[in-house]
Amino acid sequence: MKKLLLTVTAAALVALTGCVSVESTTVGSNEVVATGGEPVAVIQSTTLGWTAIFHLIQIVQGDLDQTINRVLVSEAKTMGATKIELKSVSTTPRKGIFALLGIPAPIPFLLNFTMTQGVAIAVK
Repeated sequence: MKKLLLTVTAAALVALTGCVSVESTTVGSNEVVATGGEPVAVIQSTTLGWTAIFHLIQIVQGDLDQTINRVLVSEAKTMGATKIELKSVSTTPRKGIFALLGIPAPIPFLLNFTMTQGVAIAVK
């Protein structure tokens, strides 16, 4: 009984946590060209969130707002940049037919996960 309770608790904790991954590297202005100023770094972030019932209920946020504003911009400011120049961004569609074709978690259509990726150049 204790093992079952421990397993259920561990599964619930995993299910209710999202994942954020940030990779960055510093670059010189002679190596990378940016139109918005002097390039400082290239940053890539990936966020993973959980939704329920055809993406209608968001359990753990993993959308464009979090990826761009909370991850890419904050990482750029930490590295000494003033703004970012977005190069690429993508997210899991959640409306229309895509709600039916989402990436199913262990229980199809009841729990789904969403993934958002962004790549930007941090500039001064």
